[in-house]
Amino acid sequence: MSSDPARVRFAPSPTGHLHLGGARTALYNFLYARQTGGKLLLRIEDTDRKRYRAAAAEGLMDSLRWLGIAWDEGPDVGGAFAPYIQSERAARHREHAQQLLNAGKAYHCFCDRNRLQELRRGRQSYDRLCRELAPTAARQRVQSGQAHVIRFRSPKEGSTTVRDLLRGEITVRNAQLDDFVLLKSDGFPVYHLAAMADDHAMGITHVIRGEEWLPSLPKHALIMRAFGWPEPTWCHLSVLKKPGGKGKMSKRDARQLDKAEGHSIFIHKLHERGYLPEAVVNWMALMGWSLDDRREDFTLAELQCAFGLEQLNASPAAVDFSKLDHFQGKRVRQLSATDVAAGIKPYFLREGLKPDEATLLKIVPLIQERIVTFEDAPQWAGFFFQPHVSPEPAHLVAKKLTPAESLAALQQARQTLVTLPTFERDPVEKALRALADELGLKLGQLLTPVRVAVSGQRVSPPLFETLEILGRESALQRMENATKLLKDL
Repeated sequence: MSSDPARVRFAPSPTGHLHLGGARTALYNFLYARQTGGKLLLRIEDTDRKRYRAAAAEGLMDSLRWLGIAWDEGPDVGGAFAPYIQSERAARHREHAQQLLNAGKAYHCFCDRNRLQELRRGRQSYDRLCRELAPTAARQRVQSGQAHVIRFRSPKEGSTTVRDLLRGEITVRNAQLDDFVLLKSDGFPVYHLAAMADDHAMGITHVIRGEEWLPSLPKHALIMRAFGWPEPTWCHLSVLKKPGGKGKMSKRDARQLDKAEGHSIFIHKLHERGYLPEAVVNWMALMGWSLDDRREDFTLAELQCAFGLEQLNASPAAVDFSKLDHFQGKRVRQLSATDVAAGIKPYFLREGLKPDEATLLKIVPLIQERIVTFEDAPQWAGFFFQPHVSPEPAHLVAKKLTPAESLAALQQARQTLVTLPTFERDPVEKALRALADELGLKLGQLLTPVRVAVSGQRVSPPLFETLEILGRESALQRMENATKLLKDL
């Protein structure tokens, strides 16, 4: 463990649900805080009032809690640097903007929206029209009530160099920088000022964030330097690419991905679909970090011990949902039957089914090796809790048999099961195997119409165990109903 405990922050904007990129950033910050014996701060950055959604902040926190990511300071737990909601710190941000004005490192800008839009239409950045206004004249216009913003006085000559932990030194020619806004006309700070002021005030030692913030890095460093504040260690994570590695993953891809592949980049959706947080965390951790070339299975506790910034990789990481399913499958297989039963029950209820605990526990061993997420369980075993099933008549016909031959096989199977003294798995299997031999059928040819008759589906849990759990009365009734369907073919 490092002798220098880190203070890191996850600072989401409450404009929507927590997505994969944000969750990975939160995870890495959490792991680094734990690995160094430091602190993770959760700060809600809500200064973009046009996109702000009140319910989003709680949703973000719910998703983090589900993943097991705990913060040491934040809106709900408090801390020495409260408040942790950025809009509640706006008065302090205005003071900082005034400090820069007084030092000649910022200036009032009175350009209206129409003028700025005209510049943008001409593909021009702000032309610094107000930069050379005399401070006295500017103050008089402010006092008269004229609408204005406060802009940072960016250097026009030379270059700005900032060191990123993963990418080394990044140099930008100052001629490429604009005089960006610090304080909007409504008195709210823009992100650049608010985030840097809060990072300094809260003692943040490492800013670990997404690659999308790299273009803002020179601005943030210049703000820090304008105040004479020590800069944190900057660390911009690798970009996440779409499955297959073509193009950057974005929230705009979420709907198409959901429809096409049934996957989601939103954490609450993964939760709803029955993924386990342990699997999601393991999956996310390896998108940009690795301990070595061999090990891939980690618990959250193991990650807290193993994680280090020096093992991060700046190369883009493709989002591979098959890998998520791989980790999910492993975790499901490791659960106890009781835990699996508890996990799948809500998904049966969601389908309008009413599973009883005893039957659920019997079903778990039949499907635990077959399901990926808990959401899959009703597709495999929903028929156990339905009063009757409605199989597709054509599915009752076994391979290389006619409908009439399948009907005869199903009727013979039903008659065999009627006469069994007990309806347990072993006697059922023995009797049906013997019947297949007697009829000169392959076992699969006999079992196909039986399986479809009792489950309503061509793929089901193991048939002999299924028949025992369904019970004689239900199984025979379903087989009788299926014979009627076959007769109509």
